Amino acid sequence: MSGLFADADDVRQRLDSVGHLVDDGTATALLLATLLDRPLLLEGEPGVGKTSVAKALAKALDTPLIRLQCYEGLTAGEALYEWNYQRQLLAVRLTETHGRELSDADLFTEDFLLDRPLLRAVRHQGPLPPVLLIDEIDRADDEFEALLFEFLGESAISIPELGTFTAVQPPVVVLTSNRSRELHDALRRRCLYHWIDFPTPERTAEILRRTVPAANEPLIASTTEFIGRVRELDLDKAPGMAEAIDWVSALAALRVARLARDDIVRTLSTVAKSPDDRTAVVGALDALGYPEEARTP
Repeated sequence: MSGLFADADDVRQRLDSVGHLVDDGTATALLLATLLDRPLLLEGEPGVGKTSVAKALAKALDTPLIRLQCYEGLTAGEALYEWNYQRQLLAVRLTETHGRELSDADLFTEDFLLDRPLLRAVRHQGPLPPVLLIDEIDRADDEFEALLFEFLGESAISIPELGTFTAVQPPVVVLTSNRSRELHDALRRRCLYHWIDFPTPERTAEILRRTVPAANEPLIASTTEFIGRVRELDLDKAPGMAEAIDWVSALAALRVARLARDDIVRTLSTVAKSPDDRTAVVGALDALGYPEEARTP
């Protein structure tokens, strides 16, 4: 994969060309992942754009994105491969009608193999490797991580009935985690690592300009400042970039040109995602520079 990018500036510019802004640290992490053929583990709080990095990377490289969404109870059959039992049963019945029998060797062949995301990434045929996104790995069980070790270390998957499949071109593997639990050291050792911080105010404003072109500059400036100050409050879930984009999109759709207290209150559901957080934000509006207007008697 060493020829995918020239340098970190090339990474940043090509992701920029598909509408995704990354800082120098993220661009360098992506470059090293391709140069060293190593999986990249991205961590950061929810909403900072970890998943969108992998999506933009695939788009910039013009290569398929293969996504494995992790969750509690995820099994090897759902992530690696499965056997097509219905087709095997049909084959058995068809041969029985002709007075013959199928052996295990007849049934467990590639003809009956169902590729799931990891095996599909290993068996990908194309001019460029695919981008494999293993999303929210921290949501999967501890046991599932152990299933990944061979794949992450060797870009290979062993199937007892068929042997080992090794990728001709190792996929570009991006794992994401919200740190809802600690990952195994063995998994971390197999990956490069990068923490994605919430963007600076300048980068936040630029992202909002790109993603919500209907919003004017005063609205972008005021919402960027407001989100930054709200993130300093003691909230259950601080708003991330996803919430900031949703909020500005909502304000622009309502044709708000400049942020005011009433606009904040009526669109707060895009920013505060729990009753306690909503109460905390509303209670802080005076301190945040949006006092309630005095009513004339």
